[in-house]
Amino acid sequence: MPRSRESREEACSVKGQLSCNLSDAKTLAASSGDGGGGGQRPRRGVGACVRDVFRRQAPERGRPESPLRLIMDTVPEMPSTDAHSSDIVAERYLVESKKSTAHVPLACSMQYCAFPLDGNHLCVWSPRDPSHQLLTLQGHHQLITAVVFGNQTDPHQLCSASQDCIIMWNVDACREKTLKGVTPRGTVLGSLLQTVLCLRFSPDDRAVAVCAGNKISVMDVEKQSVLVELQGHQGSVTAVEFCPWQAHILISVSEDRTFKVWDYCVGSSIYNSSILTAYPLLSLLICEENRQLVTGSADGQLWIFSLMESHHYHCVAHVDLRKKSDTFSTRRMMARQCSLPEDSQYHSTPEVDKREEAEATFPVLSLAHCDLCLPDTQNGAFSSECTNCLWIGSSTALFVFNPTSVELEAALHFKEFQSLSVQVAGSCAVMSESMSTKALCMLSSMFGNKIAVLDVSLAALLSSQRSPGARRVLSVLPSSCVLPTSPLYFGVVKESLPKPTNSKRHAVRSVMEDRPLVFHNKIRSSGYTSAPHGTMFSPKTNIKHINKRTAKCKNSHKCKEYSLEHCLPRNLSRQVAVAQEPVAVSCLQYSGDGQRLACGLANHLSLVFDASLCGRPAAFSGHDGAVSTVCWSHDKRWLLSTGRDRTLRVWLVHRTELMLLLGPKSFSKPITSAQFYYMDAFMLLSSGPELWLLKYHIDLCRDDMRRYKPKSRYKPVFRLPLTSGADVTTLSAVNDFYSHIVLTAGRDRAVEVFDLNVGRSAAVIAEVHSRPAHQICQNKGSSFAAQQSLAYNLFLTTAVGDGVRLWDLRTLRCVRCFEGHPHRCYPCGVAFSPCGRLVGCGAEDRHAYVYEMGSSSFLYRLAGHTDTVTEVAFNPAAPQLATATLDGKLQLFVAE
Repeated sequence: MPRSRESREEACSVKGQLSCNLSDAKTLAASSGDGGGGGQRPRRGVGACVRDVFRRQAPERGRPESPLRLIMDTVPEMPSTDAHSSDIVAERYLVESKKSTAHVPLACSMQYCAFPLDGNHLCVWSPRDPSHQLLTLQGHHQLITAVVFGNQTDPHQLCSASQDCIIMWNVDACREKTLKGVTPRGTVLGSLLQTVLCLRFSPDDRAVAVCAGNKISVMDVEKQSVLVELQGHQGSVTAVEFCPWQAHILISVSEDRTFKVWDYCVGSSIYNSSILTAYPLLSLLICEENRQLVTGSADGQLWIFSLMESHHYHCVAHVDLRKKSDTFSTRRMMARQCSLPEDSQYHSTPEVDKREEAEATFPVLSLAHCDLCLPDTQNGAFSSECTNCLWIGSSTALFVFNPTSVELEAALHFKEFQSLSVQVAGSCAVMSESMSTKALCMLSSMFGNKIAVLDVSLAALLSSQRSPGARRVLSVLPSSCVLPTSPLYFGVVKESLPKPTNSKRHAVRSVMEDRPLVFHNKIRSSGYTSAPHGTMFSPKTNIKHINKRTAKCKNSHKCKEYSLEHCLPRNLSRQVAVAQEPVAVSCLQYSGDGQRLACGLANHLSLVFDASLCGRPAAFSGHDGAVSTVCWSHDKRWLLSTGRDRTLRVWLVHRTELMLLLGPKSFSKPITSAQFYYMDAFMLLSSGPELWLLKYHIDLCRDDMRRYKPKSRYKPVFRLPLTSGADVTTLSAVNDFYSHIVLTAGRDRAVEVFDLNVGRSAAVIAEVHSRPAHQICQNKGSSFAAQQSLAYNLFLTTAVGDGVRLWDLRTLRCVRCFEGHPHRCYPCGVAFSPCGRLVGCGAEDRHAYVYEMGSSSFLYRLAGHTDTVTEVAFNPAAPQLATATLDGKLQLFVAE
């Protein structure tokens, strides 16, 4: 464990005070080691706003507590870490000032750390060589309010500002002069006679942006002159950044809660955002890899905007750090619980009584880049070797945030490390070198006069907080045959056992029975399975001699792989109304061959259209309530539908005839979702908190005199409740090939994974969305497009007001988040493209959005709708996309 304050003071008394050119400062140098550096500017001008955020209302009972105690007591408790705390974070340097350090500016670079001491003295410390004497730069006569390092290392420049002047320093030259006994001097750029809150160098260090009040002055470093002054903010400018790929673009955020995009070469504003929040914006960062803008506010809100030209500064994501921190803690707790033996697991999620706790906030004091190298602990995990993440520095914690998945990867709460001298920070600066596992963090005390430099081990932090995950690696593709104790074994045995020779067969039944077309043991391949782009991936299920039959492509479309460059469905080909009066379309699904499109309506009807939306649709009437689900069978002969009338119906498609009915008395609660499963061997449905597996038989032979008495029947085989006992909102399972995995979403906002081969729950993903998910969409592939086998383990979840999230079943982690489309009130559907590289979703702005899997920003959006787009569906056989709207219209988009 890190040394306590008493042990540090005792060691300090033994070693003595270190002389640092300032007799008033006491410094403490800890053990040396490698460290990187870098960070953002503190916000002295918004100190009062930050303090107001901390002073939240105390619990009703008892007197109000002090701000310090309030913040320290509201940090969420985390499970104890396995790694030694000194391996995670260590205090390398500590300095005390005579004056308060609540909001002093801090700056880091790859080689140096800079901070003001006693108000107007600028100190530079080298983390790479702590034995070097502390460099003290004198030249300011008033309090230093902004400090920043340059982007270039030769020369290594440092700029500092106070109300009296702005000074440029050459750090290497100043150190050489100090060693020679000469007092170093800087170059005065100018005097603005106003408090400077922020400084920022251009990428080539030839210009520096100075933010004083609501004005931004861009100054030429060589000529020491003002190039342009930018005015337009209604409040003090708190942060500014130069665009790395557009040299003439400058972006700023302000206390007026907006950000602005400037062309400083022209001196004009390009874009003015709306007011984002009720609190000032404090920090700003530009991600060059993703072409995104990230800004944070004093109340712990984070926004990500797209800087791509065609997106017009579209908001990609909005994050609440407090909620993300709670979700991160809950998932870790649930993951540890699921990793325990079955007899040691809880059967319900423990709830913490938070009535006596005050609400914690995490003001975003600084943002910095972080190269997160995730270890490949599982074979074939859906993660790159290095992920572009962000450091988020706050008053009581340090976070590692993944902008791709919009999730926290790690959280370092200062309260958990009592040996740290600074427990509540007023200013923060952090930076880590590229591809490095170390980070350097500078903190100034909010309610004291200390400045500390921390050495953070990113690898140790991640390993201590890495969730254990499932007890075994899960996969949609089964790796073993069906167990004799499995509920799926009933269907497999029934299909594989031969019938007795003396059994009588009905004539009509023998004609309708599915049998192989070729009876020889060895036949010549027709070429359908030879081309990898013409067949669906055939999983190795180790199930032998079950339902062997030859497949034949009956689609007129050519079986070719989708191309993102030439086969994107962009053009509106046809639009039809499903009824004479406006009626909502609640569900939409293509048949497996792509020839027909089924949709469920709110007027109790189910319609089946031709894929081109031409001709008159086939109508299936019988529900007494809105149709909530439609599902095609694998052989495309049957259509399953469920409705708000609490019934499930199976239809014979070519006759539009009802073949099987499950009435309202069959289940105690309404059926929320249903589908065919295991290559049409079962029906899978959810009712209340339970998952039901039904074996069914549809009899095509009917007595003409007793057509009212159907002979089709069903039998419940297995049912399994959710671990939490919450009601199931939706489920998903693959029916195109044999798979044992079933995904369910519950009212408790969790996704539970069931393995029906063993007949129990396999994993639980807690806090998937801020609201219960209304749809789970798996990447089921298509027989007309090829995918990698590991891609079948990806699935999507969506909830009202919380975007679309992409998950990897093997790691049980969110790998990407799509939030660029508005859907705040109505549940909008999502769909995978057959190639597995596109995601389509509906939205409330009368557009359908298409995302590419490799980007969180939308690829394009489809116009031409007259109301909210409720459902989307990709044609499995052709580059076509069908959409449905709330006013009862279907749109067909085709490739150019």
